[in-house]
Amino acid sequence: MSDYRDFPMPALVAEQSRAWLDTPEAERTESTPKPSSTVMLLREAADGVEVFVIRRASTMPFAPGMVAFPGGGVDPRDADPDLPWSGPSPQEWAARLDTDEDRARELVIAAAREVFEECGVLLAGDPETSGHVITDLTDPSWEAERSGLLDRSQSFAEMLTRLGLVLRTELLALRGHWTTPVCEPRRYDTRFFAARMPSGQVADAMTSESERVAWARPTEVLAAFAQGREVLLPPTEVMLEELAEIAPGAEALDAWLSEPVPVTRVLPWPVEHSGAVWMRMPV
Repeated sequence: MSDYRDFPMPALVAEQSRAWLDTPEAERTESTPKPSSTVMLLREAADGVEVFVIRRASTMPFAPGMVAFPGGGVDPRDADPDLPWSGPSPQEWAARLDTDEDRARELVIAAAREVFEECGVLLAGDPETSGHVITDLTDPSWEAERSGLLDRSQSFAEMLTRLGLVLRTELLALRGHWTTPVCEPRRYDTRFFAARMPSGQVADAMTSESERVAWARPTEVLAAFAQGREVLLPPTEVMLEELAEIAPGAEALDAWLSEPVPVTRVLPWPVEHSGAVWMRMPV
């Protein structure tokens, strides 16, 4: 029985990977991966869960046209220690994320900031009310808040402080850690988080980074990928396979989100066989 799994690569990625494999080993270059966070927003469905997915715009420099989850790279201002914070401490998150406290703070804040910027979902609430999460983001002023983050006229910490809100880090669950293969010119060291969609909020498509968004059953996305109608990178495929195993019902989703899971870094590597380029990962 093999101890690895091979994933077929999309044409664009395969071309880059083949060129890297054809380069003499002494001449290969390796870029430093940028820390990043992505969030799988989940809600209950009749036969399990639905996850909010985006099809990345074809103009994006990384993974253009591919189905992914909201997320992005860490911003220097995500390290702000003054951001209003509830839930597990940065020190506790550091242990979960297997990193230092400063990087843990950045990754958790980046996850919440990106999901607000990209789809208008805010994992924050009233600091005076235990467990409270904001429910109504329909006022036009919220679009101005998102624009302020995107144009960098304000940081996420500044926004939450001014609005009297606290980041609810207890809403996030760590589910994976993947690093882009060394053959790629753009590399990310990505933590995959999951969160239940806050009641009353609405995820939207008001971002230039996507050409389509949808709530979808994991099995639907995987079927579209198998049929060649969608394109997935290996981390997205593996995460969708895990989501497809969640049983129906609120209790099952709550249990999945609250159950600590061991997370180790996965670094796929390129191989060529059967006339194609594949990404190989340990099982």
